[in-house]
Amino acid sequence: MNKIKLFCTIGPSSLNRKFLKFSSKLKIDLLRINLSHVELHELTAIIKFIKKHTNTNICLDTEGAQIRTKTKIKKNFKKKQSGYISSSVNSKFSLYPNDVIKMLKKKDILDIGFDGLKIQINKIKKNKIQFDTLSEGLLENNKGVHLINRKIKLNYLTKKDFAAIEIAKKFKIKNYALSFTNGHNDIIKFKKILPKQNKIYKVETKDALKNFDKMLKYGDNFLIDRGDLSKDILIENIPIAQRYLISRTKKIKNKNVYVATNFLESMIIKSEPTRAEVNDIYNSLEMGASGLVLAAETAIGKNPHKCVLFINKIYSNFIRNKKKELTSKFISKIK
Repeated sequence: MNKIKLFCTIGPSSLNRKFLKFSSKLKIDLLRINLSHVELHELTAIIKFIKKHTNTNICLDTEGAQIRTKTKIKKNFKKKQSGYISSSVNSKFSLYPNDVIKMLKKKDILDIGFDGLKIQINKIKKNKIQFDTLSEGLLENNKGVHLINRKIKLNYLTKKDFAAIEIAKKFKIKNYALSFTNGHNDIIKFKKILPKQNKIYKVETKDALKNFDKMLKYGDNFLIDRGDLSKDILIENIPIAQRYLISRTKKIKNKNVYVATNFLESMIIKSEPTRAEVNDIYNSLEMGASGLVLAAETAIGKNPHKCVLFINKIYSNFIRNKKKELTSKFISKIK
């Protein structure tokens, strides 16, 4: 087994000299810039700062074909409350990309973020949509929105993605991730604009699961985003999907599959992982994952350094013991 790769997401907790120098020492493979949480006018300064303080490679992760909230409020909605979505980007609550509001229909159900909020469209006017909440939850800015009852066709890249890629090219960034890759056609289009760069295709929809065998023929590197995928399939089926995607990828030489989401979520606040998190990391390694991705853990967590150290510690333990027979004698020596 080749050494796994570790990707760490850059954010307020890790965009500093201390962590960036630390990333070089611990041989973090990629520093991920998540465009869904970075404004376009900030990108140049972020890339310059990273390059100034570390030689670790950067990966630009696109927004891709996803709807997100744009809101100036942070509000807890209760069940059976009413509200409005406006087509104006300067309103209290709108959606991004801006033209998506024109695609919505009466009775559409939107699942917002990961806090349980679901809303149903009841009335559509020219510049405003009235909704009722089906379940309680938190509405805040820049949260993913999933249309539950049907599919709508979104562009595979946003205008912001195209502009960000051009900025990244000027800095000779070599690694790019395509969010919400739904099929081989998305891979073909992404290759055309980035023919020589390293490309990672993110599997986070039911369509990607269904089309994965064909996607494997066109791409070499894939990333399982278990968070958004759990919005498109039942959460209890995520382990099955992960095992399937890893097993299909590992059957083909020189193909890689990375796994992301919630590996050390508790360490956003706490200083040690839970037992379930350690098991999750270990099981992902046993399945044959080519690498692991830390997201919120290093972007906004209190302990980004400790998260990296714990991943390395678990991986070292996995390598040291993976070929050993689990006898009573062996178990008795475990510390």
